[in-house]
This record gives sequence, structure tokens and C-alpha cells, in this order.
Amino acid sequence: MEANAAARVLVVNAGSSSLKLRVLGGNGTAGDDVTASADLPAVGGELGGGAGGAAIKAAIESFGPVDAVGHRVVHGGTLYTSPVIVTREVRQRLESLTDLAPLHQPKSLAALDAVSSVLPDTPAVACFDTAFHATIPAAAATFALPAEWRTRWTLRRYGFHGLSHSYASRRAAQLVGAGSADQLRVVTCHLGAGASLAAVHGGRSVDTTMGFTPLDGLVMATRSGSVDPGLVLWLEEHAHMPSRELAATLESRSGLLGLAGTGDMREVLSRAAAGDERAVLGRDVYLHRLRASIASMAAAMDGLGVLVFTGGVGENSPEIRYRAAAGLGFLGVGVDESRNAADGAAGDDREITARGARVRAFVVAAREDKQIAAEVRSVLH
Repeated sequence: MEANAAARVLVVNAGSSSLKLRVLGGNGTAGDDVTASADLPAVGGELGGGAGGAAIKAAIESFGPVDAVGHRVVHGGTLYTSPVIVTREVRQRLESLTDLAPLHQPKSLAALDAVSSVLPDTPAVACFDTAFHATIPAAAATFALPAEWRTRWTLRRYGFHGLSHSYASRRAAQLVGAGSADQLRVVTCHLGAGASLAAVHGGRSVDTTMGFTPLDGLVMATRSGSVDPGLVLWLEEHAHMPSRELAATLESRSGLLGLAGTGDMREVLSRAAAGDERAVLGRDVYLHRLRASIASMAAAMDGLGVLVFTGGVGENSPEIRYRAAAGLGFLGVGVDESRNAADGAAGDDREITARGARVRAFVVAAREDKQIAAEVRSVLH
């Protein structure tokens, strides 16, 4: 396929509870528009079968012809560090990585199979959330574990949300001015139900907060983020907690939910404003980890020039942005209170830097769909 300005790319984003389908037309730049869309329940059961398969087929047929399909795949391991055309061999290799992302990989593969059954002759490209972080240097990617462990099981920091971090950092460079992009030091904050940071120096990821799994790093809606591994071992040995229960608790009953009783940041902030002690604690623990992690990302680049907020919380919570920035003045971060509080239009990217602040701060709409479409076109040229 020869990429051209009229190419229409179907972007498939399979989440744990939903399947987002978007058709992007245009030329793959920031002006790439969504021309058709559908939000469906996540694919489950037999791949592509049952009511889910019928709904996917109906949605795709309603979109009209598409020239290519781009699939968001959470984990590429060390096998795939850039987008790749999906073949039978690639499909098999992706399935072999399921153990590295047991909650996410099956959903991506189910969606891939379901869409491919409707569009068997349309080229499909897998775009990976881990790929952007393949450039992280060994000092940041390597765990202090025995070499035989690291070699046998490929234990390393993979990082996730790479499609979002890649787009947000690229968009920030455009907003700042392309002339300085090669030396630009950016920390991108993808804050949603899942949350992570990336240190992006000259367009390349050099560190990130998520590690071997998406459980590591920041406090999230229901995920714990980083905890002392000794604590987990203690619970297993002394409380006789089964590994399955440990995993389920750290993944689904921790984070803001465990701290404040809800994983919804809007509710946490509302309750905290009313003086609810659990909510205040949840908010403050979240912000403590966020500020400390932003500082560590800046340290990985020997400085910070741009701070970007994206994702559901990053885009829609002026309070979180303001409180986070308030603890980062020593780095030169400052957020203008009125610009930060002003409601932007849906999908609006805007600057919120305070007068005199050395670090420029932006709110950037999360657009993994644009990043995927661009990667698809880069492969099919």
C-alpha cells in the first residue's frame, strides 16, 4: 500500500472493558480527523464470535472502506520495538507474550482476530505501548537481580502507555517550537485510571515509572503502584495470602480505591474538599508519589524544560495539576492559576505556564489514535 493523504486508517483500541474503533482520515499529522467511530463492549469468549463479533462487523461495515488497520497492543516484549505488519507468525509471537501482560494482551489479540475476520484482506499493523520505551538506557531499564534471572526470563523495565507518551511529547515539541525539539527535555504525565510518567529527551524515552508490568510506579485508580517487594513477601509468608489474591488486591483493590474508598479522582477531590479524612489521605498520597516521580524523571535527563499533563485526570483535573506543580517550584515549574482553571474545548491543547516559570507546562489531549495512525502510515509507505 502506498501511503497518501486520503488514506483512511481504522484504529482499534482494545481495553479491559471496552473496544474503541476510530477511523482517521487526512494526512497523519496533528490535523488528522476522526471521520467515524464506535465504542463497543470488550471482545470476549470465542475470538470474534457471538454478539461481540456481530457488533464489530456491523460497526466496521458502517464506516465504509478503510485502507489499513492499526491495533494498539500493550506488550511487544523485546521481540517488537517498532510497529509491525501482522502476519500469522507475528500473531503467534504476540500470543507468546501473554504471560507478560495477562490482563491486557488477550483483549488486544481478541480484537485483532475479530477485526481481521471482517477485513481479511486489509493490511493490519500492530502498534505497541512498550515500543516507545525500548530506547531507555540500560542503567534505567535493568533491575538489580541476578544475571541468570534477567537473561532467562528477560526481566527488565518495559514501560507502558508508550503510544500516549510518544504523542504527548511530540505534540509538546510542536507547541514549544520544532527548532529546539532535538534537545527538549519533557516529562509527560499520563494520568488516568492507569497512570505513568516518561522522561523524553530529544524525542526519545530515557526513563519511565512503570516497570516489568503496568502495576509499578504511580498510585492509580485501583492499582497500588510501587510497593516494597518485602511487604508482598511478608504477606505471602506470614499472612499466608495466596499469590492469586495478592495479585488481585494489588491490581483491583488498591490505589485510590484502597486509600479513599473510590477510584474516581473527581469523587476523591470532592470528598477531600468536604474534609473526608480518607479522601484527603488518598489525594495527598497520590500527589506525593506524583511529585517525587516527576522529579526523578527530570533527574534522568539532567533537567526539565516542559511538563505535560494528559489522560483523563491530567486533562480534566485543574486541582491535581495545580497541586502537583505547587510542589515542584525547585525545578522551575509554575502553573498559572487562572489559565489552569479555564475550561478548554474538548481536545484542546493549551499552555498553563505561570509568568516567569522556567519550565513550560501544557495540557495535551490524549490521542493514541493519532499516534497509531501515524505509525501505520510509517510502516505502509
